[in-house]
Amino acid sequence: MSKLTFFGGAGTVTGANFLLETTDMRILVDCGLVQDRRVCHGCNYDDFKYDPKTIDVLLVTHAHLDHIGRVPKLVHDGFSGVIYSTPSTREIAQTMFHSGLSLMRREATFEGKEALYTEKDVERTMRLWKDIPYRTEFELAPGYTVYAKDAGHILGSSIFEIRHRRPSGSRKIAFTGDLGNSPTPLLKDTEPLSQDVHYVVMESVYGDRNHETTMKERSDAFKRVVAESIARGGTLMIPVFSIERTQIILHELNHMIEGGQVESVPVYLDSPLAIKVTDIYRNYIHNFKKHVQEEIQTGDDIFDFPKLKLTITREESKDIIYKKGPKIILAGSGMSHGGRIMFHQKIYLGDPKNTICFVGYQVPGTLGRQIQDGNKTVDIFGKSVKVRAHVETITGFSAHKDSDNLIRFIEPISETVEKVFLAMGEPKASLFLAQRLRDYHEIDAIVPTQDQSFEIDF
Repeated sequence: MSKLTFFGGAGTVTGANFLLETTDMRILVDCGLVQDRRVCHGCNYDDFKYDPKTIDVLLVTHAHLDHIGRVPKLVHDGFSGVIYSTPSTREIAQTMFHSGLSLMRREATFEGKEALYTEKDVERTMRLWKDIPYRTEFELAPGYTVYAKDAGHILGSSIFEIRHRRPSGSRKIAFTGDLGNSPTPLLKDTEPLSQDVHYVVMESVYGDRNHETTMKERSDAFKRVVAESIARGGTLMIPVFSIERTQIILHELNHMIEGGQVESVPVYLDSPLAIKVTDIYRNYIHNFKKHVQEEIQTGDDIFDFPKLKLTITREESKDIIYKKGPKIILAGSGMSHGGRIMFHQKIYLGDPKNTICFVGYQVPGTLGRQIQDGNKTVDIFGKSVKVRAHVETITGFSAHKDSDNLIRFIEPISETVEKVFLAMGEPKASLFLAQRLRDYHEIDAIVPTQDQSFEIDF
């Protein structure tokens, strides 16, 4: 028997950290930050509840900080094994580490402590990192292989199927990471699980609800928000995640503006990280949908259009305020718990001409969630700010599968899978999804709690 322990991502959306222990090796899947209002919650400084020196392999499903943010700390604390991911995940992760370190340093200085890791830790981390391409069975150790499938969540996101070949027959466990809201505008659809998977660790962010819109309805809603904001002569603020959400929004604006569907106004991509990640996206167009690849091959830069301004420096960011008339600002972070969007919210939230549009999940406790929930005043940089701006939410931009599609994802193996562990969700979302899986498909669905271990036949 082997042991599966949920050291993170249990009862919460962030902090993915799963340990698979067999008689031969210890495999860690993801090592992410716990996040709330801060980029780096205080508990991220705690010692790991396992000895990093004893971990043989770390598999990284994708490059969001809640899946990779503690990897440099893991290395600092003694991990010296091999880190595996897709090539694009490795590239984005390196960029995310440097960006995350900058934010953590500011937080740490404010709280009177050191940052979670150092530049040297990042350098050591990247030296341990190796690539696994999609759809290639890769040997981790004698008798153990991993196969990466496209999760369709963000560029490079993977479902890892780990196989243990034993004399009594092969056993297989799958870790889904985060699953994409397929079909998406840019990336290929989520690949299905193999029929011979015995155990699944699956995300459940939207386990208790469905997205309200189709892709077309979402695009129409976004076009309406943009057009109404321009008509009011106001500023449209869009808190964006630097990975995937930014690129989708740029692609949408490219179509709308170049197609004459909305008036061309200044659009500011006010995020050095998002600018860097967008450049990485341009290097992996083979991961895009076929029709998007064809669009690019005709000569269209799908991430660029007239009046798009890339603001890299803080001075350029601050100068946006001097641009009068309607404008659109894309800035991080996606949940308003850090980054330049907070500066813009402090300036623009108090004016009813302006709009803030949320295009992604807002974790409870974050500034974005407070605004989304209708708070009339919020605290930004220690100042009470009135919320008079229009508040819009377009859920269809989510990069996560909703409840019905999570069910559809697991349905094809419902008669053969032995257990499904639901992680990466708020308790009510995970428990609701678990009950649906039990009631309608007789699947043994389990919602782990923090640090809970399970014996599995692997």
